[in-house]
Amino acid sequence: MRRMRMALLALALGGLRCAYLPDSPKESLLVCRNDSECSEGQVCFPDGCGDPGQHIVVEVTPNPKAGQHAQDFPVDNLRAQQNLELFKPASLQGKVVRESLLSGPSTTAYSSTVTVRTSGESLLIPGLTRRYEGTLVPDNGLYQLWSGSGRYTVTLLAADPEVPPLRQEGVVVEPGHTVGLDFLLPAPTAITHLAGKVVRLGTTLVNADLEVQALSDALSPLSQRVPVTRATGDFVLALPPSAAKLDHVLVQVTVPRADVLVPQKAFTVDPRPGITPPLELGDYGDPVTVQGRVVDRDGQPVANASVYLQGKVGGGGQFRSGTAVTGADGRFELSSLPSSLDTPMTLYAVPPTSSAAGILLQPTAIPRGGAALSDVICPDKVIAQGTLLGPDGVPAAGVRVVAEPVGEVPGWPRPAMGTEADSATDEEGHYRLRLDPGEYRFDFIPAENLPRVSRFVTVQPSTNLELAPFTLSKGRRVTGLVMNSEAHDSPIPGVPYASIRFFRVVNVEGKPTSVLLAQTVSDSTGAYAATLPTR
Repeated sequence: MRRMRMALLALALGGLRCAYLPDSPKESLLVCRNDSECSEGQVCFPDGCGDPGQHIVVEVTPNPKAGQHAQDFPVDNLRAQQNLELFKPASLQGKVVRESLLSGPSTTAYSSTVTVRTSGESLLIPGLTRRYEGTLVPDNGLYQLWSGSGRYTVTLLAADPEVPPLRQEGVVVEPGHTVGLDFLLPAPTAITHLAGKVVRLGTTLVNADLEVQALSDALSPLSQRVPVTRATGDFVLALPPSAAKLDHVLVQVTVPRADVLVPQKAFTVDPRPGITPPLELGDYGDPVTVQGRVVDRDGQPVANASVYLQGKVGGGGQFRSGTAVTGADGRFELSSLPSSLDTPMTLYAVPPTSSAAGILLQPTAIPRGGAALSDVICPDKVIAQGTLLGPDGVPAAGVRVVAEPVGEVPGWPRPAMGTEADSATDEEGHYRLRLDPGEYRFDFIPAENLPRVSRFVTVQPSTNLELAPFTLSKGRRVTGLVMNSEAHDSPIPGVPYASIRFFRVVNVEGKPTSVLLAQTVSDSTGAYAATLPTR
């Protein structure tokens, strides 16, 4: 069987027959409504009409617990029988060594505990993020970290806070490949030490648990995050030798837990040898109690809403309170710092997804004596509704409708989680969701043997959406075997219980992204079956 070759997919965007859904392009993206608007053999996708057998990428995740992570395969022409032959597991491996300058330049193997962390996304599936991490003790300096395919930023963090973090960007891991990546730690005598003191005001100490870290102007870590000595306010940061050539670094003071009522603040500090002035957090006031009640537009209490405060406080720092959850009566109580005299904080009230009340961002001044707030009135969520038809034009009943947030609209935070319609489409094919403002991907997931389809919708505040009727595609069954070319002595023909996901790469408003077409799991023999769209 021919092994699928890794290749970037070219997006063919010409010749699309499309219509607006709904009428205004600011409310939703340019898409076709059904397959009948497309040329023969084409299917209506989120970016318009296209060949259902093209621009497909398959992600296979064999067994993460065994270090067998995600592998991606481009499919040039999807067939009814589509076997998937896996490569051997991919990994990062190399040597961690440390410079020594005691008797001339040399290196020694580093064999103390380190954490290797990768963060990035798939090479072939735009927007699909991946992250892997392993804490280990290098064997005579040698390490290995199993990884899925992708493009990553790789960070090595030693358990010893005297070792600055190392970071490499643009590391490409392809299926079946072992990527060599060595790390050279600076010699202890070459490290730039930055000593300082955190105070509240003048010589007054903060008397709270604090942490500090040095960052570059691009906010990349130059040091590890280390605790501040509570009794004295002192700290010492270990920076790479190159930091001694910088005219400044950023030192960020943070808290380790939400219950520490102290602001976060960043300072510009000269890392070159000398005396660092105390880092003064300023007069941010004493903790206060904030009470209130969250209600909907009809004045009814909103239970189980998350409430917190965030913003500028005295001294110029930034503060976020812990989160309080409203009771059955809508009431909440939380501890906060007073807001800055010239700038109110922002109160966030986030009702549960099941509530008809929507998220609220409200400027709120918190005085130094605390505050009993007037009722916090949440707006209604935006109603997005429409009709779903089957491939034969008959209303499609029993289809799940899920809205997954993919972005934010100006002035509003990105919704934290997806929302599913309270019930599947009814006998008339109607569906209805209540949503906070944001950019969403609507996933229509039929219960019968039809493929899932997706559309991108922008939900603006205070504007209910009546979406034009949309028609599901016909489905075709794709079967195959997940195979491992390295497992020659396996008693079963395939890879059992592997996770398989089919994606289509699309271009929405000039930005490459991906939509999930089908997902399934191979059986005990490695065989799988999935339903994908067809004309």
